[in-house]
Amino acid sequence: MKYRRLTKEQLEEMHKEFINFLATQSITAEEWADIKKNKPEVAEDEIDVFSDLVWEGVLTKVKYLENISASEIHLFHLGEKEMKLIAIRVSQPGIDLTTKEGFSWFRQNFKTDTVEIMTATKVYSEDKNKDKFGLIEKGAVITKGELFNYFDDMMP
Repeated sequence: MKYRRLTKEQLEEMHKEFINFLATQSITAEEWADIKKNKPEVAEDEIDVFSDLVWEGVLTKVKYLENISASEIHLFHLGEKEMKLIAIRVSQPGIDLTTKEGFSWFRQNFKTDTVEIMTATKVYSEDKNKDKFGLIEKGAVITKGELFNYFDDMMP
């Protein structure tokens, strides 16, 4: 398995897509029921293959990721050949960026000395989707990029 198995909830949401996936392999509902009952390892393998296909599709399309912790924000733009990072660190004691109050404080104070903003660029490894997946596994979430673009437009 290249990525990670979809959660039970994700699989349930993609029930129709999974049925279509099985159909492309000429597996009927009856055959699937039999496989699950009598060959659970084969069923697990099919779910793993489906999960990888879903992740591959998602990762190919994703353009922006965000990872926000109590004192740091990592904003990623995932380009064709490289990823760009805007890293923001808050040194103000008692501020938690994951709370509404903390983020509100940040919006009013991001130009002060208590907020440090850095940028970096990194070329992907041989497998850029695996690079993207690694960021998601570390807590990044897929976004539309509004926060990245806001700060990117402000940078010199």
